[in-house]
Amino acid sequence: MSLAEVDESSGTIALFPAGTSYVVRIEPDRGTVRHVHWGDRLALREAVALPAEPGPGDSFGDPWDGAEELPVDGGLRYGPPALEVRYADGTGPLEPHLVGFEVERGGDAWAEVRVNLRDAARPLDWTLHYRVHAASPVVERWTEYRHGHPSGADVLLVRHASAQWNLPVRSDYRMSGVFGQWAGEFALQRRPLAVGETTLTSRRGHTGHQSNPWVAIDAGEATETDGQVWCTATATSGSWRIEAVRSPEGRCGVICGAGHEGVEVSLAAGTSWTSPVSVGVYSAAGFGGVSRALHAYVREHVLPAPERPRPVLYNSWEATSFEVTFANQRRLADAAAELGAELFVVDDGWFGRRDDDRAGLGDWTPHRRRFPDGLRPLSDHVHGLGMRFGLWVEPEMVNVDSDLYRAHPDWVLHLPDRTPSVQRHQLVLDFSRPAVTDWAYEWLSRTIGAYDVDFLKWDFNRSFSEAGSHGDRRDRRAIFMEHAEGVHGVLDRLRRDHPRLEVESCAGGGGRVDLAVLARTDQVWTSDNTDAVDRLRIQYGFSQVYPAQVMSAWVTDSPNPMTGRTIPLRFRFHCAMAGALGIGGDLTRWSRQEREEAAGMIALYKEVREVVQHGRQYRLGSPDDLQHGVLYVSRDRSEAVVLQWRVGAATRTLQPRLRLPGLDPDAVYTLHDDSGTLGSVSVTGAALAAHGLPAGLPAGPYSSRLLRLRGR
Repeated sequence: MSLAEVDESSGTIALFPAGTSYVVRIEPDRGTVRHVHWGDRLALREAVALPAEPGPGDSFGDPWDGAEELPVDGGLRYGPPALEVRYADGTGPLEPHLVGFEVERGGDAWAEVRVNLRDAARPLDWTLHYRVHAASPVVERWTEYRHGHPSGADVLLVRHASAQWNLPVRSDYRMSGVFGQWAGEFALQRRPLAVGETTLTSRRGHTGHQSNPWVAIDAGEATETDGQVWCTATATSGSWRIEAVRSPEGRCGVICGAGHEGVEVSLAAGTSWTSPVSVGVYSAAGFGGVSRALHAYVREHVLPAPERPRPVLYNSWEATSFEVTFANQRRLADAAAELGAELFVVDDGWFGRRDDDRAGLGDWTPHRRRFPDGLRPLSDHVHGLGMRFGLWVEPEMVNVDSDLYRAHPDWVLHLPDRTPSVQRHQLVLDFSRPAVTDWAYEWLSRTIGAYDVDFLKWDFNRSFSEAGSHGDRRDRRAIFMEHAEGVHGVLDRLRRDHPRLEVESCAGGGGRVDLAVLARTDQVWTSDNTDAVDRLRIQYGFSQVYPAQVMSAWVTDSPNPMTGRTIPLRFRFHCAMAGALGIGGDLTRWSRQEREEAAGMIALYKEVREVVQHGRQYRLGSPDDLQHGVLYVSRDRSEAVVLQWRVGAATRTLQPRLRLPGLDPDAVYTLHDDSGTLGSVSVTGAALAAHGLPAGLPAGPYSSRLLRLRGR
């Protein structure tokens, strides 16, 4: 069976992503593409035979309302449109006409279906794109919009979604997503989906801490391991909008796209605009099955260099804050190398007149007093210790007190007749303007070359306000999408011209985490909150969509500088070892015993890193449980790693056994427990899945352990 098959007589198009089916039916008489099936595998002949499933219908609606792949504003459609336009005469309703479709195949590797439509009497064409890859259950969808005439007035796209994802009719629906705030990102919530329109969005110009551009839908019965779940996510780093629509008749669909309400796209004659990609995945193996499918998709089809192991990094921020000098960075580099760190990152304070956060952003040359000989001596010292050298940068921001702002006040996002809202003493530069992105690329590229920089921590520390452009543009609101596209362009150029460069996306923590930024970076800074207890919940929500290898996680000082909580070093390491391990404490104040323990933990992490960063991930309970963990299984199932935590003190109540799925049932696994509670154990994969291990952790609060399994 190929990845895409067509039955011409019925107009049925079936895609077959990895054990599932996604089926649509084109209907020329209605000028539409109707959704048929998304779920377990069906043969084409079975899909063709599926009967139509109209709604009740009456004189106030249409039986097919809400069943289209991209519903438009027009006709007997009363749900939220995925496409809404305004023509020059002020009218908007569309009358879609089907032009045709085509299928392209990349051998056995991928297939793409394109369905072409147009407005029957107005100058607008649009194409629905569907793409699937071999061995992945993920479906990619996006839409291209074109002004169909070579001349004439602009066409305004009021709504311009990537896709509407339609789900099978169920008696009930539940929606899952992650929500939060700065230092409290990725809090997972599962709640019944109300009848009506539930909107998730960012109006900030970046992905946002408050939500993340994905939702999962189930019938309210799915668990971590069982049940049907459908999940959609959108690859956009600017403002975005997701609408989960549950109709009174019982249909459910999810509309995904870039831009929040009021962010319109103006199409000049003869031009086009392409939406970001939205991805959808179905799994009958519960929320864990969806997560593993998306993790594999990110590794295989999103990340620019997925094969690179993420290095153990040290970042100097919590040790020195803005008081960065050559001397103290050299001392920290010596200490980090002694522990086994592989990457040393100099954080904020190395440039301009950056003595605090009031000045210097935009003036990206080494601080004259702190680095009188530039950064090269420090870079050479770090490289001489066997580590890579990294820098913190914030290219999209400028302080009013900077030479750049004094020279180019017109480069900021600002409306000339509005008072700018300065936040954190900084304004946002307009990355929709080529002059600004060229400037950013040039100083970044020059800095990378001059100081032999291996790694950039790209930060973004405030949201948009009074967002307009001084450039020659008529549609100022599009800046909420175009700024992010400019950032992507700079990152693309840097990676092209500096292929060994590694990049971490940061926006005051997890404020810019999405599939689009991951297509251009190697990892993301998950949260500014490094408290290990809080991080367990943050990392649990993060893992619903994003894999461990992109999740930057630090061990910092105790008491924690943000929460004041005192947590043992071992627990802090076990928490951070669940992703891309980093160190962020003041090593000059750690005791010899702490440094020796840290060196041992780093050495252990390097031994298990390949499994943690590239293995299949299974969540074992949740942070709401008395104790919970996470299991990583290597791709060949010969190795596995378990990290397990308990925050509170042990109770006298027996805990459920730790059952380990995903292993080779016929292999015999030898276990090593770094806490010593299990002793020497050899057991089959089948027994570990069916019966499990004692879940008990060492006594006392903040207890944790790492189990390493090797099969034979």
